[in-house]
Amino acid sequence: MRYLHTMVRVKDLKASLEFYSDIFGLQEIRRIENEKGRFTLVFLAARDDVKAATENKAPALELTYNWDTEDYAGGRNFGHLAYEVDDIYEICARLQAAGVTINRPPRDGHMAFVRSPDGISIEILQKGASLAPAEPWISMENTGSW
Repeated sequence: MRYLHTMVRVKDLKASLEFYSDIFGLQEIRRIENEKGRFTLVFLAARDDVKAATENKAPALELTYNWDTEDYAGGRNFGHLAYEVDDIYEICARLQAAGVTINRPPRDGHMAFVRSPDGISIEILQKGASLAPAEPWISMENTGSW
C-alpha cells in the first residue's frame, strides 16, 4: 500500500492557489478539468517532492474546486485520504470481513471508498490498470456517504 494524496475542497480556487502556491510554497504538478462533473482538481507538491510527486512517487495535496457554489460546514472541506493498493478486491474483502462498510464498492475494479471509525473518508485506488469487474462488487450498492 502507498499513500497518494489528501483532498481538500476549496471554495475559491484562485485564493487557495495564491495561499498554497504563492505564500506557502507548494508547486502545481497536475490539473484536471472535468466539465461533466463540474469540478477542477489541482495537485500540489512540496518543492522537494515535485519530481517524485509528478512521477506519482510522493504524496500530493489535491485541491478540489466544485464549480457550483457550496458552503463547506462541519469539516466538509476536508475530502479524503487516498491509498494505492496492489489488489483492490483483496483489501476490500479483508476490510469487509473485519466489519468495515464498503461505502463505494470497487465496481469498476479501480476505486473504492471506506470510512475510518472517526468518519474519515479513505479512497482506495487500484495500482496500475483496473481489475476486471467482478462479483460481489459489481452488484453492491453504495452505502452512506464518502
